[in-house]
Amino acid sequence: MKKGPIIIIDDDQDDCDLLQHIIDNIAPKSIYRFFANGQLALDYFLQTPEKPFVIFCDINMPVMSGLELYKRISENEYLRQKSIPFIFLTTSRNPGEIRKAYELTVQGYFQKPSNLEAFEDLVKSVLDYWDRCLHPNSIK
Repeated sequence: MKKGPIIIIDDDQDDCDLLQHIIDNIAPKSIYRFFANGQLALDYFLQTPEKPFVIFCDINMPVMSGLELYKRISENEYLRQKSIPFIFLTTSRNPGEIRKAYELTVQGYFQKPSNLEAFEDLVKSVLDYWDRCLHPNSIK
């Protein structure tokens, strides 16, 4: 697995714990950064020199939604140049939110599966894809 922390932005602690458990089974030495809302994550992104491996973000959160966070990242030259894969992982299947996410050019939008095996398969395929994909953070 490529270097860089995995960012999990979700206000539901149970969902954060489950996602971490799944990733630990796939990539046991992963490093995480957790944020309960988009504003906390944005503050971190603006201050850190780290180049995270991937962002898993919920849509509906207090303070700043996932959509607003992604919009703010897209509007900031410093953050855009980090080229961090941004994946929405949410319970929402709202067609308006899905359209808006792709209008903002998000790299993926997935509904959280209700069964563990499907959730594991989804997360594994996302991590495998970004581990193999060439993007500015993966070339030297």
